[in-house]
Amino acid sequence: MIFIAGPCVIESADCLDEVARELVCIQEKLGVEIIFKSSFDKANRTSISSFRGPGIERGLAMLADVKSKHGLRILTDIHEAWQAAPAAEVADVLQIPAFLCRQTDLLIAAAKTGRIVNIKKAQFLSGADMQYPVQKVQEASTNTTETWLTERGNSFGYNNLVVDFRNIPDMLKIVPTVIMDCTHSVQRPGAAGGKTGGNREFVPAMALAAKAFGANGFFFEVHPDPEKALSDGPNMLYLKELEKVIKSLI
Repeated sequence: MIFIAGPCVIESADCLDEVARELVCIQEKLGVEIIFKSSFDKANRTSISSFRGPGIERGLAMLADVKSKHGLRILTDIHEAWQAAPAAEVADVLQIPAFLCRQTDLLIAAAKTGRIVNIKKAQFLSGADMQYPVQKVQEASTNTTETWLTERGNSFGYNNLVVDFRNIPDMLKIVPTVIMDCTHSVQRPGAAGGKTGGNREFVPAMALAAKAFGANGFFFEVHPDPEKALSDGPNMLYLKELEKVIKSLI
């Protein structure tokens, strides 16, 4: 199984270091690999006043420091095609955000780096629809870039998401690796007065349900103190709870 974890957005070097140390500890204790995830820029925040991150130059330098210091593979997301090449110099996995999963130029640029491309399923698409973003990546790649798909729920009226777990086996027909985004799937988009709310208490059950439907990867945004996090706090898992959730999956 693939495990991905880290804070939603890069807040500080100290926060990255604290999370990375705990991930290394869990790896050693449980005999798994955890890919470190954090964003250098959150370009799709609800409000213009929301914290976005340190930007690409400083953010990638901070992620490179995590990689060299702790030996963790890195996943980060990109929002524009020009970001693919510099991000690929640090990241082992380039992630395409859900709202951008049909952006052809973005997918092509990611594919051409030769890095693993993780495409998050849009909140308005079915699992079967994801064959088309995958096709764009594979046709643009010169060496058959490894492609993952990630389930993160579908829009359900206003300010809510629902997960149709049938999307997981549908996407496994397209690619061999399907990730369950266990924390973004419990979001309440825009439901907290100009920012996103969420229900983190459902995260462990989301993970187990996804495993029952065949998911072979699990994505958790974690933070030492989610109540004080600068992005996605209500749906992020407490860092201290991650080991127990991973244990339940293995």
